[in-house]
Formats: sequence, C-alpha cells, structure tokens
Amino acid sequence: MQNAAYRRFRFVGLLTVVSIYLLILVGGIVRSTGSGMGCPDWPKCFGTWVPPTNLSQLPANYKEVYTAQRVAKNQKLALTLQRLGFAQVAGSIFAHPTQYIETDFNAVKTWIEYVNRLLGALIGVFVFLTAAFAWSYRRRNPTVFWLAVGAWLLTGVQGWLGSLVVSTNLLPVMVTIHMGLALLIVAMLLYAVDRAQAQDEPVVAIRHQIAATNGLKAVLWIGIIVTFGQIVLGTQVREQVDIVSAAANYANRASWVAQLGSSFTTHRAFSIAVTVLVLYTVYELWSLGPYLRRLAQGMVAMLVLEVLAGLVLAYGALPPAVQPVHLTLATILFGLQFLGLLAVGRLGVKPEIGVPTRSAHGVVA
Repeated sequence: MQNAAYRRFRFVGLLTVVSIYLLILVGGIVRSTGSGMGCPDWPKCFGTWVPPTNLSQLPANYKEVYTAQRVAKNQKLALTLQRLGFAQVAGSIFAHPTQYIETDFNAVKTWIEYVNRLLGALIGVFVFLTAAFAWSYRRRNPTVFWLAVGAWLLTGVQGWLGSLVVSTNLLPVMVTIHMGLALLIVAMLLYAVDRAQAQDEPVVAIRHQIAATNGLKAVLWIGIIVTFGQIVLGTQVREQVDIVSAAANYANRASWVAQLGSSFTTHRAFSIAVTVLVLYTVYELWSLGPYLRRLAQGMVAMLVLEVLAGLVLAYGALPPAVQPVHLTLATILFGLQFLGLLAVGRLGVKPEIGVPTRSAHGVVA
C-alpha cells in the first residue's frame, strides 16, 4: 500500500510539472498575441465567470469602469509597498505609461487569456494534490513533504501576483517576478519528485565518477543562474517588443528588432554564455551513467531548438508563433540543468544499510 502511495505522489508530481510547462507555453501565447489584458479584472473576466463574446454584452463605459477599479487596487498596492520600503517599485506602478489605458475589447484575446486562467486554476488543483499525496513522505522523507507543501503555498502567491500583473497593466517588474516565481515552483516540485525517486531507487557512483564531479556542481549552478538570468532578460526583451510594436502601430515588423536596443543585445550576448556552459556540462555528464547521459542529450536538444528559435525570431521579423516556443524551451532547459545538479549531488552518497543500490551505470550492488 505504501509503495502505491509513493508511486502516486511521483506520478502526480511529474504531471504537475508538465502542466506548469504547458501553462508557461500558453502564457507565452498570451503575450505574443497581445492578450495579456484580454480580461481587465481578476479572478473574474469582465465581472463574470464566463467572459463575454460580444461588445454589446458590456456597458458603454466599460473602459472607465475597469480603469477605475484597477487604479484603486494599485493605489492600495503602492501604499503597502511604500510601507515595506519599496518606494521605487511603488512609484513605477503609476509611472508606467499604460497605467490609465484600457485595452479595447477583443473576444479572441479575451478568451485566450481566459483559457490561460482556467489552466492556471487546474494547475492549482494539481499542486494541491501533489502536496496532499506527499503526506506519505512526511516521516520517511520530510524534505519531500515540505517541498510539496511549499510549492502549493507559493502557487497561491503566484495567483495573487497574477492579479497584480493584470491590475498594473503588465508592469514589467511584475511580469518578471511572476515568471521567476513560476521557475522556483518548478524547481521545488522537481526537487521533491527527484528526491522521492532517489530514496526509493538509490544511485551510488563508482569512485572514478565521484572524482570527476568535483567541480561539476559549481558549473551546473553557474549554468542554472545564467539560464535563469537569460529568461529574465527575455521577459525584458518581450516588453521592448511591445513598446516598439505599439509605437509602429504594429506595422513594418521587419524593423522592430533593430529598435530593441540594449536589452536585446545583452540577451543575445548571454546566449553565448548559456551555450558554452551547457556544452561543457554535457561533456562532463556524458560519462557519468545512463541517466545523466539522457539528461545531457535533453540539454543538447533544448539548446539546439532554443538557438534555432532565437535565430528565427531575430532574422524572421519576430514571428508570434515562435515567441512562446522560445520561452518554453528555455524553461525546460532550466529544469534539465536543475535535475542534472540534483543527480550529480547524489553521486557518491552512501546507501542505507540493507538497501539495494545500483551504480550510475545501472549495476546493482
């Protein structure tokens, strides 16, 4: 019975991680289609649980109504931030040029954003189930239990941040924090599932492998941080794209990249650092057993696809369909690097007495 409970936790945990990646992809679609303000309020959409499909379903002064609601909410947020010592962030909320601008109703964009919210609500249920099923680990491995519970609590915070993203009309700092917290939740769930799997199927490295990993954990940490930074820079580039496209009245797409400025240049330079770090990591992981080799193969695949997507964006006039794919590939690469770090950290760990172990090559000891 216990084994079934453990398997259930790992299955639901992995399902939740995959669902979060799907949500990141859908979120990218929301941004690339300009649907972020498709619903001007939260958690409802235009004041209802089922959004309208036609402008005639809204009051004539709907823009003024939802702008006033958003500004009132932001004034409370700014006051709270000032009390906490974040005066600069509080000021930026009202300095943002879109603060008092309400988006015209567009049924397609409204429903794109609404589907994004529905998926987010479903993932909230998945994360709760992951935390509930982690109960079986509360004594056997408390870290697994608290990681799952922590991820569930942060998912609630993420939902609240989502409401602030809407109320601040996609304020860049809010979008960046929202993205960063999503990656933190992914990392916590991956850690919980991986730790549970490692306890049930311990892996012990042979001695020459332990020696080969002395500096690898540091490289993996650097790679994870650089990839995270690259994703954050990507959100800033996305913000610049929105500004440039609006200024050009969404015409002459081929000229947008040249107008993106330093954020795009820095993002492109960082891509070189990511490539070098990933390739070096792959080289080091290749000889450390089948599991790490599979992770290395996944990193290479994500890196190649990511670079190709980046080239298409840079030289293909930023096609909207490629933008969410580019973001999702980067977050998957981040997840694979994190799994690599966890696996390398386990190399050389002594097994519990009486527990059958296998080497990184799969040989049972």
